[in-house]
Formats: sequence, structure tokens, C-alpha cells
Amino acid sequence: MAEDNGSSQQRPPDPKKDGPPNLKLSRNVVSWVVLLGLAMLLVALLSDSFAQTSKISISEFETLILNKNIAEIVIRDGEGLLEGRKARAAQGDQPNTPLNFTVNYPREAIDGAFLARLTAELPDAIIKKENPNQFLLVLASTLPWLLILGFIWFFLFRQLRNAGGGSGMLGNFGRSRHRLTPKEHTNVTFADVAGIEEAKEEVEEIIEFLKSPKKFQRLGARIPRGVLLVGSPGCGKTLLAKAIAGEADVPFFSISGSDFVEMFVGVGASRVRDLFKQAKENSPCIIFLDEIDAVGRKRGAGFSGGGHDEREQTLNAILVEMDGFETNSQVIVCAATNRADVLDPALVRPGRFDRQVHVSLPDLQGRYEILKVHVRKIKLGPTVDIRRLARGTPMFSGAELAAMVNEAALIAALHDKDFVEHDDFEEARDKIRWGRAKKGASVDERDRKITAYHEAGHALIQALEKDADPVHKVSIIPRGESGGATFSLPERDRMVYTKSYLLATMRVMFGGRIAEDVFFDEISSGASQDIKQVTQIARHMIRDWGMSENAGFLFYGDDEERGMFDMGGRDYSDKTAELIDSEMKKLVDTAYDAARKIILDNRDKTEIIAEALLKFETVSGEEVNALIRGETIDRAGVGDLLDKAAKDDAIGLARPVKVDPKSSPDVGDGTSGPLPQPS
Repeated sequence: MAEDNGSSQQRPPDPKKDGPPNLKLSRNVVSWVVLLGLAMLLVALLSDSFAQTSKISISEFETLILNKNIAEIVIRDGEGLLEGRKARAAQGDQPNTPLNFTVNYPREAIDGAFLARLTAELPDAIIKKENPNQFLLVLASTLPWLLILGFIWFFLFRQLRNAGGGSGMLGNFGRSRHRLTPKEHTNVTFADVAGIEEAKEEVEEIIEFLKSPKKFQRLGARIPRGVLLVGSPGCGKTLLAKAIAGEADVPFFSISGSDFVEMFVGVGASRVRDLFKQAKENSPCIIFLDEIDAVGRKRGAGFSGGGHDEREQTLNAILVEMDGFETNSQVIVCAATNRADVLDPALVRPGRFDRQVHVSLPDLQGRYEILKVHVRKIKLGPTVDIRRLARGTPMFSGAELAAMVNEAALIAALHDKDFVEHDDFEEARDKIRWGRAKKGASVDERDRKITAYHEAGHALIQALEKDADPVHKVSIIPRGESGGATFSLPERDRMVYTKSYLLATMRVMFGGRIAEDVFFDEISSGASQDIKQVTQIARHMIRDWGMSENAGFLFYGDDEERGMFDMGGRDYSDKTAELIDSEMKKLVDTAYDAARKIILDNRDKTEIIAEALLKFETVSGEEVNALIRGETIDRAGVGDLLDKAAKDDAIGLARPVKVDPKSSPDVGDGTSGPLPQPS
């Protein structure tokens, strides 16, 4: 194989540049031509036998004999069929009624006397008696079956023979359903990818190899056969693969793992072979397999773990194709998944996917760079601080940041603004993370008061706990599925969870239920999500993270290595299960007692925060801290705004209106006129 360099790269054929392709008659085209010719010959041979005729009854035939309106009669011997031709159109016939006719006559009545009668009554008619054409009779009876068998042979057997990737109707099942992006259209580069600088650095050597393969081959280096991009959903794995193709200036074959699987066994493996065949013909190029866990799961894990399972057939084909590459084939396979733990070990071994690139959630600087990329297309107001937005969106993925920017632009457009302001970004962030605010929802006053004290309990503990995340804002406006919410934003990107942070978070979760119990001597179902989150935290602390002295430094969680044959059993005894339950209960009770003490010691502050929520509906984190310090909030509340609007309406209605009678002919003497619009 001739070595390829950057100046002599192969490219896919372009009809506009290379001219029309050289068409050649395939065997299928020749078969179609032969079949069409035979059909036309058969029609020509039988055209005389299928002349246009009309079928008449015996009484109509007797009338024609009586009127001597028969020019010719042919008697089919032994068939009981008379074929004839009228001398002229009979009375009562339609304009388009043919002169030729046929009549079914009883066979036993066609004898010598019948023939003598016809000769006597029709002296001018031509009367013939013919023996039937046995060839035509056999052909007429067998022709439909021959056509059916020919159809089955041509459309099924021949196509099934070519189903391994050949042409034809059924052969298309074996064709790969990839999407080919030529190098002229791979316009995504690293300038469009931000926030994952470490991942970009890891794939730069792949780009360098595709650009200058001889630089590595002269030292005997081997091309990386596969790169597995691993990361949470929305982190930019697909975008990074497109950027690799764009930077390397090579064709980009993209296909999803689910596109390989069909209801026909063996189709997935056929598509894999067809994909890699086309990729080698267009090398150097990149194959991108999105969601490879759809076909790359561990073999034997499941009830259909036999060798004839469709997914295993497809996986085996991928393994063979990746391991069969030549050293200088210049085809690199990129795959993306967010479930690297379920992939087959043979797929991720060295020699196939040589390296795994982890695409993690962006940090503060990464979020800042991502936001700068996405805000290029929108009009920003003077109050927008991109770095402040990046600081206020911890643990956001790149997809969530893109959605937030787009949502902020939509909110600004709905309010007829000329540019997007910072408040629009704040609302867009809360909408994406916590749901849409239901400002028009009608809430009972008692439920509203219970919600206010519930959220005040959360906010108080969160503000006083130094190990908990700081309060961002508190609201009793229904948002999503909740009647109110206390929003917190971490001060930094949290990669690990300490025990003190988890215990503080549990105490914050208890604040709402405890406030209801203390101030109303009643509890409600509003703490259902709090209870669920506390239970999950306690379970992870004891079973997964070894944060209990009595349970020890052991893992009691669910083992994902056991696969689908696991029937729900556990790897520890009933006594250990009781120990885990008691440790979880002890952990929860300790946090509950600590949270209750905080609420009781700061009862007055909790009440102040609740009254502020009832007045303003939404209180920021800075205002919560100010209320705890004993300060007041100096701004108009919801009730004050409503009273002011009603007062302005009343003043506007009572203000006298001067109307010029000359300019308003519909107004009489000027004592009455149109009402002014409310301010």
C-alpha cells in the first residue's frame, strides 16, 4: 500500500468535480430486461386469444339466431363454449358493446342435430367446429402459478442471497446507515468547543497523526485505533468528536449504536462490515459511534446471552474490524458513552480503544468559556456579567449552559426587550434547574402560610450551618412540582462529599418539617421530597461510603458487576441488614435532633423570615442573612405594589378629562367623554 501524506489524501468522489459516474449494467438490470421482454412476447402471442368479447345468455343467443344476426360461429369441441361474431349491432346494445360474443351452451346439446339446425337457420353464416388448443389451455392454467413462482424467485431468493450487503431491496438491510460528513463540511473546530481543555489536549495527537502520518510512521509508531469519550450527558462528547474531524480536515462517519440493531439476525454485523469497508475506502477518516453501550455491553449479561444474540453478533463484528486494521490504514474510531462500566472488557482493551478520554463537567473557568461561546449570537445588556453567571451555575453541563442562554433570550423576547439582561439569565437558570415559576397559581392562604414557615425553616438552618451551601434565594411561588423552594448554590465545584457537608445538608432538609411542627403543631406532606433526599443520603453514607463506625469500612451497596441474572439478592446477612437499618436510623435521628434545636433556639428569626416571605414572596440570600442579623428589608412588597396599582387606577378614574368638542364630534357638550387609561 502506498504511503499517504497530507498533500495526497484520498477523498470521496464528488460528482460536481469528477463528472458523472460510469454506469454499468448489473446482473439485476439484465434480469429485469429479459423478464420484461418475455412478458411482452407472451402478450403478443396471446393478443388474438384475448380479443374484446361480450358474454351473452342462451336466450340472447336464440334471439340472434331468430333475427339471423350471426356472421360466424366457432364451436369448441368438448368445451360447451360457442364463440361468434354478430353481423350487425343488435337492437338495445350499448354503443360500446363489441360484436364478438361467447355463450356457454350445454355440452350434451351440441350434437349433429344442433349443427344441422344452425346450418339451416343461418345459411349466410360461417359455422366451424374446432378442436381446442391444448397448449393454450395448459398455458392459461399454469401461467398464474409461473408468474407467482417467478416473483418469489426474483424478489426473495435473489435478494436474500445478496442480503449480506449487496444491492437490491432486501440487500439494503445490510447497508450501513451512517451519516457521512465530507471534510468540506466539517466546519466544527476547537474554537467551538470550550470548557474541556484537558480532553482537547488528549486528542490533539490524534489530529496530528491524521495531518502528518509519515511523521509517526518513520519511527514505527502505530496509529491509535480507538478513542473512547466517557462523560456525563451533555458534557460535549459528540461535539468534541466533530471538532476532531474538523481540525484534522478528514471525512467524518457518524452512526448511533442503536442503528446497528434490527429485527433480522445478522443485519447489525453486516452494517458494521459495510461501515468499516467504506471508511477504509475514504481513509484517512474518523468513525464516530455514539452511544456505543447500545451494542457494546458485556457479553453473557442477560437472559439472551447465547451466541446468536443480535447485539453480541454486532459487538463481535466491531471487535474483529477494529483488531483487523492495518498499521497505516489511517482510520480512527471514536466512541461516546456515559456508561463505561457496562462495556465489554474486550472492547476497551489496549489495541482496540487504546485510550479513554474523560469529558467531565466544566469547572468555573470552563463554564465561563462555554458561556462566552454561546452568548456570541445574542444581544447582551450592560448589566450582564458572564463571570458572575459562571460562578452562579456550579455543576451545570455544557448542554445546560447552552439551554440557559437560549432560554434567557426567549424570556427577553417575550418581554419585548431590546437585549438580554442579567435578570433574564437568573430566571432561565432557575427554570432549567428547578422548573418554571407558576406565578398565576391560586393558593389557599393557610397553605401559603404553611409553605412560608416551611421554607423559612430550610433557609434559617442553611444560613446558620457553616458546612452547608449558602442560600441563594427563598421563594413561596410554586415552581415545578413544589409549592415553594429554598435555592442554594455551592461556593465551589464539589467533586467529593465530606461527612460534615452531608450531615449539614440533612439538617437543612429537616428544617421545613420541624418549622411546621413548631409553629402549627401540625405536619404536612410538603416534606416528601426532603424525606426522600435524607433517606438517600443516609443510605449512601452507610452502604456505599463507609461513614459508620459500627458498619465499618465495607461496601454494602448494589454490585453492578452481577448483571441481569441478579434476582435481587444481597451479599450480606440479615444481621448485617439490621445493623445497616439501625445505623441509618441513628444517623437520621441525630441530624433531626440537631435541626430541631436550631429552630427552637432561633424561633423569632424563623418567624421574621416567614413574614418576609409572606410579604415579598421571594427573598434573596443576602436579605435572609440581613433578617437574621436583625436588619429590615427596605423595598416594596407584593401587597404594597397591588395597593399602589389599585390607588393609581382610582386616581386615574377620578381625574377630570378635558375634551375638545371640535376634535371629537361624538362628544356632546364636553361634560361626558371617554374614560382615561389607567396609569
